[in-house]
Parts: sequence; structure tokens; C-alpha cells
Amino acid sequence: MGKVVKVKDVLIGEGMPKICVPMVGETIEQLIEEANYLKGIESDVVEWRVDFYENVTDIDKVKEALVNIRKVLDNKPIIFTFRSAKEGGQREIEKSYYFKLNKEIASTKLVDIVDVELFNDENDIKELIKSAHGNGVAVIISNHDFNKTPSKDEIISRLKKAAELGADIPKIAVMPTCVEDVITLLDATRITKEQYVDVPIITMSMAGKGVISRLSGEIFGSSLTFGAAKKASAPGQISVGDLKKVIELIHSNL
Repeated sequence: MGKVVKVKDVLIGEGMPKICVPMVGETIEQLIEEANYLKGIESDVVEWRVDFYENVTDIDKVKEALVNIRKVLDNKPIIFTFRSAKEGGQREIEKSYYFKLNKEIASTKLVDIVDVELFNDENDIKELIKSAHGNGVAVIISNHDFNKTPSKDEIISRLKKAAELGADIPKIAVMPTCVEDVITLLDATRITKEQYVDVPIITMSMAGKGVISRLSGEIFGSSLTFGAAKKASAPGQISVGDLKKVIELIHSNL
């Protein structure tokens, strides 16, 4: 068995894939309401998609919102994610601010994981990882392709690269144009996990065709999956309740 990432009481990389739900509120009031709603949802992890937040360009206001979120989600692991527009997010910001934001949020120790996108300067990524780890915060290095599914070798290469850079959890999400694309993603996941990477990985094929990849992680090697509570943050996310039932069904038959 490979390494396990422990955040709060959640073990990512052991047992059933963990379920993460996104927070996508645009205002602090919406975020507090959303956090209260998610508190009653049977999920393992919450991802704050801060690119949706109206005051994301003001670090002090981001911190203020985070304090309020943490008060509600007191013992729930939180992933802090600014998703860039080119990878499916809501907006773009300057790279210097992107890294400053992630470092300062990690330094609050109010989040458990930060997400940094793979296609950035390697030195900037390594510096962020060092800073995050110094504050006891884990790092996802992610890549998202909303247009296509890269080749199997390319998917494996990106996951390996993320691991080599120091990711605690490499992640890739791709868009299928046909059923074969979904199979490509699943087999790339299997090969990466069996042959190349000893840390937990997260992979998914998006949209309706790719739903099977969100359900079958325990078989192919993906350790965390994303489900929707109120509003999905990516195409193909299904409700947390349905996700949990199927994951438990698969687990009980392995």
C-alpha cells in the first residue's frame, strides 16, 4: 500500500475513496449559509473554490471569510482552491498574487490542503509546497483539461510530474469526447498507481460519460472523488448521497 495523507481524522489513500463537496458561494453570507448546509452532509472533505468569491482579490477579506467558514466546519478538512479560468475556474489573477494568496492562506493553518495548478513555474510550486508543509498543510498539484482527454502516456506523465515536484496528492481531470477516452483515463490511473506513484492520486473523467470514473476510484486507484451538495463545480458531479451509496456498494463487493 502507498502513502496515506491524513487531514483531521480523514485518511486519503486508505479504504474507500473519500468524498469532497465544493463550496461556491460568491459572498460571505452565501459561504456561511453553504457551510452550515454542508455541515449536515455526509462528506469527508470540503473544497472552498475561492475563485467564485467576490472579494478573492483582497487577502484580508479571504481570510475573514475563511475564519467564518472554519467556525462552522470546525473539524471538517478544507481544501483551498483558486481555479484559474484556463482550467475551468471563474477568473484569472496575476501569478504573483496566486502564489501569495495560497501561501498566506496556508500560513493561517485554517485549511488542511491547498491546490496548486501543475502548469506554473516549477520553482514557484516548490516554494509554495515548502511554505505549506511548514504550516502543516498538504498540497494537491492539479491539472484540468475541459476540452479533451490527453493520451494515456500524457496523463501518466502529468501525474508523475506532480509527484516529482512534491505533491502530497497529484490530481488530473479530463473531458471525454467518447467512451474510449474514459477508458484511457481509468487505465492511466491504474498504471500510475501500480507502477509509478506511491502517494494518493485523484483522477476523473468529466461530464456524463465520465461519471463511472467518479464512482470506481477504489478499483482503479483514485483516492478522492467530488460530489455536488447544492451546486456542482464541474461537469458530471452527482449528488453526494448517490455517490456514497455506489462507492459503498463497490467497496462491500471487493
